[in-house]
Amino acid sequence: MVGKTTHSLNEYQALRALMESGTTSKAAIRLGLSQSAVSRSIASLEARTGRLLFERDAGRLRPTHEAAQMNRRLDPLFEALDRIDGPPDVAQETLRIIAPPTYAHRFLVHHIATFLKINPHFFVSLEVSPSEDVIRGILERRFDIGLTGVELSRDGVKLTPYRTSSAVCAMAVDHPLVGLDVVRPEDLDGQQLIALTHRHARRAQLERALHGCRSTPKIVAEVSTAFAAVDLAKEGLGLAIVNPFPVVHYRSDEVIFKPFASHIEYRSYFVTPDHGAASGIARAFMRHLRLHTATDDFSQKA
Repeated sequence: MVGKTTHSLNEYQALRALMESGTTSKAAIRLGLSQSAVSRSIASLEARTGRLLFERDAGRLRPTHEAAQMNRRLDPLFEALDRIDGPPDVAQETLRIIAPPTYAHRFLVHHIATFLKINPHFFVSLEVSPSEDVIRGILERRFDIGLTGVELSRDGVKLTPYRTSSAVCAMAVDHPLVGLDVVRPEDLDGQQLIALTHRHARRAQLERALHGCRSTPKIVAEVSTAFAAVDLAKEGLGLAIVNPFPVVHYRSDEVIFKPFASHIEYRSYFVTPDHGAASGIARAFMRHLRLHTATDDFSQKA
């Protein structure tokens, strides 16, 4: 006699919460449980299925391929539960978006709002995460679409060009270099500079451009986003070399942007799963962004 497979909704809920939250503490808060209860549910699920679902990497729990597969297979179950718990007469198609802070704050929230006003039958979920998590989230199929400025080519994801731009120099309206039409690397010699952290590939490109002309600015601060760099420049702390898109859309009246003479170029991409065509709602949102992104002097359609 073949034994019955025992299913536990609590285990499946713990798996999904941990996949979407990233840590046991966040998953526990989401489920209203203790961290130990979440850990026990995951351990029980691994023991019952004989699969390793999470690996510990530098103090973080990283889901395995088996976990991603199981999570995808659970979609119909949780969709059915949502339909049972939710209003029976409302059927909304959901778009799951993931983007880093520079794209998510201000820029995406505005376009999500206009998109939903035009399409009130849609529902949008927005996750704000670092760029490396955007690729991972699409790979694990936890999101339908992402935005990124990082050119990471990975099997399983598709990068669709969205915008291109060249580096600009951001400065306060009363900065001594404000009269220049174009800022060159040599102009930064001795100037106070707000730099992006070294995890940004463009930081190394800027350092090479400065080294090539023996220009040595004084780095007074390091930040992780272009918005933070520009905001500090606005406060008069120094100059910032950044990707103008989409920062220039929200700071053009408060900060002066000047072209920066260098080979530093930026590309923004839509990130979607590389298996068949993107969903209809994802394609609709990409069309909406392309159509409604305002023009500026520093970026162009890709």
